[in-house]
Amino acid sequence: MEKVLGAFKSKATPQEQLREWQRTLRQQSRGIDRQSLARELVHSRKAVGRLHENRAQLNSISMHLGESVATARAVGQLQKSTEVMKLVNNLMKAPEVAATMQELSKEMMKAGVIEEMVNDGLDSALDNEDMEEETEEEVNTVLEELAVETLTQLPATGTRRERIRQPVQSERVLAKKRQAVVGGDDDADLDVLRAR
Repeated sequence: MEKVLGAFKSKATPQEQLREWQRTLRQQSRGIDRQSLARELVHSRKAVGRLHENRAQLNSISMHLGESVATARAVGQLQKSTEVMKLVNNLMKAPEVAATMQELSKEMMKAGVIEEMVNDGLDSALDNEDMEEETEEEVNTVLEELAVETLTQLPATGTRRERIRQPVQSERVLAKKRQAVVGGDDDADLDVLRAR
């Protein structure tokens, strides 16, 4: 069928044939360029990959060198410390040190026992109720004196000061009555409460 179609087809002029050949040559040239560019691209990517691998290896070598230097320093320090320990061991005698340590531990135990005894004695002395009552009285007295001093410094009328002083003094009297009643009966407590 192609022969039949080819027979009816007119023959191309030399110019058309030249254009056709030039088109084919350009296509072939582009194909060759594409292939060479593709090959160059693949080669350049491989080269970049090799460069990255080389850089990583160089960094690894650098880190190993740093580690080796640090190890050498540590070994030098250990050698110096072993020399110092040898000198210290030569200066000190182990049995004498052990005896000294035993004496120190005995003294520390004695001090601990004495400290416990002192603490117990202080606790028992401070736990007295009489001490607490006396302390409370002293605190109340100091507070009353402070209140009186403050009131005398305030610029106010004389009647006002006397009114304020009277509750403070009556509280003192009531506190003394309470102390007197602590050992008494319930009727005395009721009397104190009524007086309030």
